[in-house]
Amino acid sequence: MFACAGGVCHASFWRGSLETKAIPTNYRHNEQIRISPIFLIDEHETKIGSVSTAEALRRARELGVDLVEVAPDARPPVCRIMDYGKWRYQQQKKEDKSRSNSKGGQLKELKLRTVKIGDHDLMIKINHARGFLKEGNKVQFTLQFKGREMAHMELGRAIFTKIKQELFAVAKVEPGRDSKLEGRRMTLLLQPDHKTDKQLAQAASDKEKAATGGAKPLGAKLNIPAPIVRPAVGPGAVATSAPAAAAVPAPAPVAPVAPASAPEPQNV
Repeated sequence: MFACAGGVCHASFWRGSLETKAIPTNYRHNEQIRISPIFLIDEHETKIGSVSTAEALRRARELGVDLVEVAPDARPPVCRIMDYGKWRYQQQKKEDKSRSNSKGGQLKELKLRTVKIGDHDLMIKINHARGFLKEGNKVQFTLQFKGREMAHMELGRAIFTKIKQELFAVAKVEPGRDSKLEGRRMTLLLQPDHKTDKQLAQAASDKEKAATGGAKPLGAKLNIPAPIVRPAVGPGAVATSAPAAAAVPAPAPVAPVAPASAPEPQNV
């Protein structure tokens, strides 16, 4: 390879530049390296110095790895002995991780065209929102009212309530953006909030208490009196703290009444 002279450049120069631009990790390696000598770095990252390309390639083959040109613009170019396939795999993982991290922090909008949306279609929207929230994005639901639907705002609020319940584990409502009405549109803005298992258990417990009226004892609102305990009768009976029933006097005996005698007949 040599520099351009009079607007004409060597073909290998352009080929190497295009490959490097298309795939940043696609460096020349092994027999693709045409320049000699090179500055060699061995497998332990030790700087060997200037050696011939053939000698560096022989050392790489003895170790079962590759000779990679990592700095082609240097003079002499810097080459390193390493496992090229493993290195490219690690670089690809780093790029994927940085790309996934860059997805977060965006605002995603999901539109609901009518309050008559079916449960299946609504769950599809909710599942999409769950994925966006897990990536660290904010999600805005926009519900469009059509015609006479403006007279039924409670239907829109019911839809947003269901959305908040389904996404409670991964989101919370951004302050001031809960069921906000703007003309014929109602919006709900959610931000990521990944709750722990302890927080979810506490929320479930609070919901259960609210459903049972604060977990009050059965019959507390009915004012049902406690049952009266009668004292046991007989030897070995244990006295109780409950008051004994008042004694009822027995009725007085009634004297028998003699039957009246029949009147005697009179002689006329």
